[in-house]
Formats: sequence, C-alpha cells, structure tokens
Amino acid sequence: MKKIQLDKEARDLLDSYEAGEFREATINGSLVGMARATLAKTRRVNLRLTEMDVVSLQRRAAREGIPAQTLMGSILHK
Repeated sequence: MKKIQLDKEARDLLDSYEAGEFREATINGSLVGMARATLAKTRRVNLRLTEMDVVSLQRRAAREGIPAQTLMGSILHK
C-alpha cells in the first residue's frame, strides 16, 4: 500500500481522530422534525397523460413492485 505524505494540519487532524478526540455532531431535534415535516408535505396535482403513457407507467411500476403513483412521483422528482 502506497503511503501518502500529509502536511502538518492533515497529520494533526488524523492524530486527533485516531486518539478519539472527535465526537459525533448532534442536531437540534426540533429542527430535524421541522425539516421532515416540510419534506413530507404533498399536494394534489391533476395531470393529463396519454392512455399509452399511463399503461406504460403502470406496467413499469408492476415490474418494479411499487405503486404507479410512487413511480410517477419519483420520475417527476428526478
């Protein structure tokens, strides 16, 4: 295995990490809850698609084992 030369700052950080001087960062629980609530909000939308597109999406969802609306939402999100 090739050894990597570290500068002083990187070496100090590595030494501190290996000595167990770092601890896991915590996030205020209420902020996490608010973020989850914001991301969980859904809104009803009507969208006209061709019959062929709907059938194609339903078949694909069946192959993947997920609900068609979940697949459609995923595609729109991407």
